[in-house]
Amino acid sequence: MAEHLTQKIPMLTSTRVRLRAIERSDISSFVTWLNDPEVTQGLLLYLPMSRAQEEGWFENMLKQPAEQHPLAIEVKNPDGWNIIGNCGFHAVDWKNRSSEVGIFIGEKMLWNQGYGQDAMRLLLRHGFNNLNLHRIYLNVLDNNPRAIRAYEKVGFVHEGRLRQDMYKNGKYYDVLVMSILRPEWQDSEI
Repeated sequence: MAEHLTQKIPMLTSTRVRLRAIERSDISSFVTWLNDPEVTQGLLLYLPMSRAQEEGWFENMLKQPAEQHPLAIEVKNPDGWNIIGNCGFHAVDWKNRSSEVGIFIGEKMLWNQGYGQDAMRLLLRHGFNNLNLHRIYLNVLDNNPRAIRAYEKVGFVHEGRLRQDMYKNGKYYDVLVMSILRPEWQDSEI
């Protein structure tokens, strides 16, 4: 891997959100969110999450390359910055300059306010400008129209549909594959 990719990337910020490294103190929030059926309904997760499992995930995450560490999504309020979810790259293919991306907003009171779109725009900027990725893709359940609209608004296009690919809560769901290529991406001020 190129040396420039292993250097620390400063906190990523916009006027409404910032992305920062995940800390051990964030685990409690993740456990709460990932055990909320409303939060996980549109995610590929389907089992309850214990604190011990999340702590194990955190320890394993620290062993991964820094570029694949998830980032906390924070919003500013009068008391400072508060975590509302996370996002990040995984399954990075450095040869083909491609990576899968994931995101979720756990604070339900902040849903439908554009924070996920803002965070995804920052993440795309980071992926294309700092990591030199060419293609960023994701998988999303077809029962998550809010997320699908948000992905379309930031420039993702539909690549395909994996029919009845995910079994969750007694039903099969299609998984949509969406992506954005660097030439399609428009870096906008956020």
